[in-house]
Amino acid sequence: MTETALAPSDHSQSVAFAADTAIGLDCSPAVADGSLSASPLERIDRLMHAALAQGTRGVSPAALGLAWLDWAWHLASSPGRQVALAQQMIQPWRDGSPNLPTRHTKNGDPRFGDPDWERWPFGPLRDTFLHTEAFWQAATTGLRGVSPHHEQVISFAARQWTDLLSPSNCWWLNPEVLRVTLATGGQNFLAGGTHWLEHHQEIWSGCAPGASRRRCAPSPVGQNVAITPGKVVYRNALMELIQYTPQTPAVWREPVLVVPSWILKYYILDLSPHNSLVRYLVERGHTVFMISWRNPREEARDLGLNDYLESGLFEALAKVRDIAGANPVHAAGYCLGGTLLAIGATALERDAQPKSAPLQSVTLFAAQTDFSEPGELGLFIDASELGYLDALMWEQGYLDGAQMAGAFQMLHSRDLVWSRLMREYLLGEHPEPTDLMAWNADTTRLPYRMHSENLQRLFLRNDLAEGRYCVQGRPVAMGDLKLPTFVVGTERDHVSPWRSVYKLHLLTSTEITFLLTSGGHNAGIISEPGHDGRHYRFGTRPKDGPYLSPNEWFAHTPVCEGSWWPHWQQWLADHSSGKTAPPTLGAGTVLAEAPGSYVLES
Repeated sequence: MTETALAPSDHSQSVAFAADTAIGLDCSPAVADGSLSASPLERIDRLMHAALAQGTRGVSPAALGLAWLDWAWHLASSPGRQVALAQQMIQPWRDGSPNLPTRHTKNGDPRFGDPDWERWPFGPLRDTFLHTEAFWQAATTGLRGVSPHHEQVISFAARQWTDLLSPSNCWWLNPEVLRVTLATGGQNFLAGGTHWLEHHQEIWSGCAPGASRRRCAPSPVGQNVAITPGKVVYRNALMELIQYTPQTPAVWREPVLVVPSWILKYYILDLSPHNSLVRYLVERGHTVFMISWRNPREEARDLGLNDYLESGLFEALAKVRDIAGANPVHAAGYCLGGTLLAIGATALERDAQPKSAPLQSVTLFAAQTDFSEPGELGLFIDASELGYLDALMWEQGYLDGAQMAGAFQMLHSRDLVWSRLMREYLLGEHPEPTDLMAWNADTTRLPYRMHSENLQRLFLRNDLAEGRYCVQGRPVAMGDLKLPTFVVGTERDHVSPWRSVYKLHLLTSTEITFLLTSGGHNAGIISEPGHDGRHYRFGTRPKDGPYLSPNEWFAHTPVCEGSWWPHWQQWLADHSSGKTAPPTLGAGTVLAEAPGSYVLES
């Protein structure tokens, strides 16, 4: 089978820039992307905006300025708040207690984990910094009249500046660095300088910022990771479909199709043998298929979300049913792959006849369907920010991995930048790479149109939750989703906050099993049995059952120790219809060995 050509769908043409008109329902086909047919004057504006965006790394100075003016004006007109802040600033010294109450043991701040931070003079330095940090948190939040979005932006900016001034960043104020310097005779600085040079060489060569050389080097895909046996059984210009080799004499009748996010490579779910979710399922009698998205370049600039739906999810689902004997499918989607699955599953339920329904169940891993509260990613989502980002992508035809990695690092600079740089540059340490680190450095590009649609229609306008997103010329309403649904949220998720993921309860009355696991967006999902310190909560709301708020659900749901994988696998088995002989790989048509070729594209 040869690779098929892929052209943008008519509907994706209409969706991408509908935000340029008044918000409303528009399912009619439209003209092609105006970015390529713009007038000369419009192209001049785009070139200027793209140049400015390159200089600011996609951050809009206008958005920052508006947020600052909103905050500064309301603070200047609030004398009572000014007095309260002044009192908060001088309170510790007025009470004659320079050793301020510390919060570092409560918030898990790794910068102050060394016991010498409890001793003089380092303890007062740390406490003064934490007090300053708390002051600016109070000064930038809770001010009456400031818009919620502007408050979040200003609070975030203040946190970035205070993190920069932390005493842990200064070698002469950091007791751990001073101790290591004395013990090694300054060799830690020589090692740290070497790491600094390596990092900058990698940034100049296009590696994701902050990744070490060993992390930036090509990941051993197919050798150490993504090694669960399988075959590529279908390929088009957008994706490859992998079918994994059965490892049991009988398998559950309904296969599992996994839809990963296109932001990073699929093998987050097939890492090393001990922490591969794919291997875990195959060893327990499930027939597993995986979509492997292509890493696009400028030729894919006009592919939209509905192209990923039609030529990705729908084509993969049709091929899975051809191979597995037309049985309905358990579909599982991760992050934006889960959002795509939710859209596709709802459209299929809207249109399918009951006896020919293609899906048996839906599972969403850390995937949002309501984007009204997207967490800290919302800091970068307003009309001005998206205008800058759109201009940046328009010139090159895609958003590259280094640009995405920089944004994610900025969201959690304390853990992903300052703490790491302190250890690598000041202490001279170089952590050994892990499979998860290698995967994280294996970045991808996002097509211009698809990413614009994603940010404009889902994040900025929330079209999916509000019934304005269209598939095949008709709107999608999440209330049409009637399948049993398993939803996983993670406690420390900065990409898909679990309370935002939980909002699916408000959009559909179907049976939902909601599971909240420890960890973050990636580490919480890769939670294999035997991993120390893991726990989770879960509960099922029956079809048409009463709604519980996320806080009520959290308070009333007991904690279970260990990995959540066995619980999900049992849920899949309970929603299956028995076992049968394994289907033939590719129904006799095999294109290549797993992991295929698309995952190897850089």
